[in-house]
Amino acid sequence: MRPELAELLSLLELERIEENLFRGQTQDLGWGSLFGGHVLGQALSAATQTAPADRHIHSLHAYFLRTGKVDRPIVYIVDPIRDGRSFTTRRVVAIQDGKAIFNLSASFQTEELGLDHQVSKPMAPAPDELASEHELAQSIAERLPPSLRSVATRRRPIDIRPVAPLDPITPERRDTRKQIWLRTPEALPDDPNIHRYLLAYASDFHLLVTAMQPHGVSWLTPGMQVASLDHAMYFHRPFRMDDWLLYDMDSPTASGARGLVRGRIFDKAGRLVASTMQEGLMRDRRPKE
Repeated sequence: MRPELAELLSLLELERIEENLFRGQTQDLGWGSLFGGHVLGQALSAATQTAPADRHIHSLHAYFLRTGKVDRPIVYIVDPIRDGRSFTTRRVVAIQDGKAIFNLSASFQTEELGLDHQVSKPMAPAPDELASEHELAQSIAERLPPSLRSVATRRRPIDIRPVAPLDPITPERRDTRKQIWLRTPEALPDDPNIHRYLLAYASDFHLLVTAMQPHGVSWLTPGMQVASLDHAMYFHRPFRMDDWLLYDMDSPTASGARGLVRGRIFDKAGRLVASTMQEGLMRDRRPKE
């Protein structure tokens, strides 16, 4: 297994300190602060490890409270709020330096049969026809600030292929929709929880980028302060992270220095496997003309 994927899987396992207390190690992706998907995936892992084995995550709601630091571990405190006949609820608080940096509420359910419908999978080019983010980053590496070149061209544990790549250095104005394909580059164990942790981790990629598209700015635009504020996720159907998933995103609104983005995740067969919703900070501190 590629070292970057093996490292991520190890980070998502967590160290169990007490029955409802876990410790997770951090990872520096080169951005100077902790990636939101990292703490999201670890918090889901902590919650899942305290839930009954026959109950699976169906929804989570989270808030990013403080910027996470990449040079120290995170302690996850799980509050076992409720174990009902069909549903289990867990609350997780992530702590660094004695302060909460993130909290998550997660709901788990036993498997049940019921009414079933979904929207149709949108049209998109096949992933094999698209360049990977790694290839795209290499093509613009010489135009990036020297401090970001090695970061941008580093191999990631998730293979991401944008349908319509946007140049982050000189972004053009686009509409409010974005699509990416994603998967792990190698086969994973069959444990469905591993696939859920990884999808939670990857679901934080590209959401805020979508909200910035109509304004012709990116996370590299000088004067833009960008950060995730909250994140909601719903798991609808089984899936595998080592097979291609289409992440279809759109931003219905931006106001008050915040952007809202919705996401729908489909497998190659067209099944809607998960949905996301995120609001993020998009503070424009560029000099005014």
